[in-house]
Amino acid sequence: MPIYEYACQKCGKKTEAIQRMGEKTLKICPHCGGTDLKKLASAPAIQFKGSGFYKTDYPTATMESGKAEGQSASSGKSESGEKAEKRESAEKAEKRDSAEKAEKRDSAEKAEKAADKRPEKPAEKKKEKKAKE
Repeated sequence: MPIYEYACQKCGKKTEAIQRMGEKTLKICPHCGGTDLKKLASAPAIQFKGSGFYKTDYPTATMESGKAEGQSASSGKSESGEKAEKRESAEKAEKRDSAEKAEKRDSAEKAEKAADKRPEKPAEKKKEKKAKE
């Protein structure tokens, strides 16, 4: 169930409430009893996990701590960035190689088809006619 945040217009205090999606909004402030609560907009507290998301997309304890650790975390990011770049360049090279192979195969097939369609030479036709007579 989602957590909703409310602010009282009378006392200014904020309140969090766990409610179902279809429930009615709160009307009475639990702190002062005021009847002017306003529902606040807040970011959802979700994290997407799986193969399509990077672990660096979300803050970790090492990123949030002191400067010395922040420097080591930034060097870790550059290392993972280098790995990603190497992987991408390897994938590009592999695609390029496979495209070249396919192109060579296609040209070889075209050459074979052209050789099959090529008409016989006139000298060969004369020899065949003489052999038949």
